[in-house]
Amino acid sequence: MVFQSKVFSKFREIVATSGWDATWKEQLTPWEKWDGMEIQPPLREVIESDRVEWPRQGQALVPGCGRGNDARFIATSLGLKVIGIDISPIAVEAAQQETPHENVSFRVGDFFASTDEQFDLIYDYTFFVALPPSMRSDWGRQMTKLVKTGGFLITLVFPIDPQVDNGPPFFVRPNHYEEVLGSAWEKVIDEVPTESSPTHVNRDRMIVWKRL
Repeated sequence: MVFQSKVFSKFREIVATSGWDATWKEQLTPWEKWDGMEIQPPLREVIESDRVEWPRQGQALVPGCGRGNDARFIATSLGLKVIGIDISPIAVEAAQQETPHENVSFRVGDFFASTDEQFDLIYDYTFFVALPPSMRSDWGRQMTKLVKTGGFLITLVFPIDPQVDNGPPFFVRPNHYEEVLGSAWEKVIDEVPTESSPTHVNRDRMIVWKRL
């Protein structure tokens, strides 16, 4: 299914003319419709597996956090202090109203803003595809700056659909991440998930990167 419905057309129009906060104000957030506001099965599977020696202390970041379900899951599963950021104040307010977790905080923020903070783990699901392709090189540079040496970047690539000229979500393939991350990363997992959400089957891929 390619996102060409009236709902997504309206969503794209609002993003283009009024910004992300307006989509939350209008309660037009297809990101949530993609996953039913549940933890994505591939994230749960990879975090709970023993194939990666995940950090058990330190900090994690979830950019474009929305309601913060992923941030809370990572904090609960790995014991990390997790920061969820979103450019939308309404999204952050929604995240703060969900079940609180002592190791999770949410803030309005710009992923690309200059910061001295570094993280042991970052999780990207639908953040990469929300950005215009012209910003993907900036995404790669910022990820390389933000993840500590030896840290991890989890990318759940979605939606892997036929090419479209508009977005978000913008057209994506797994190699698009590799092109902008460059030689500072080692790919440690690259696979089609064994279990995906019903709307994601044959349309997602899990890639885990380690910062060299």
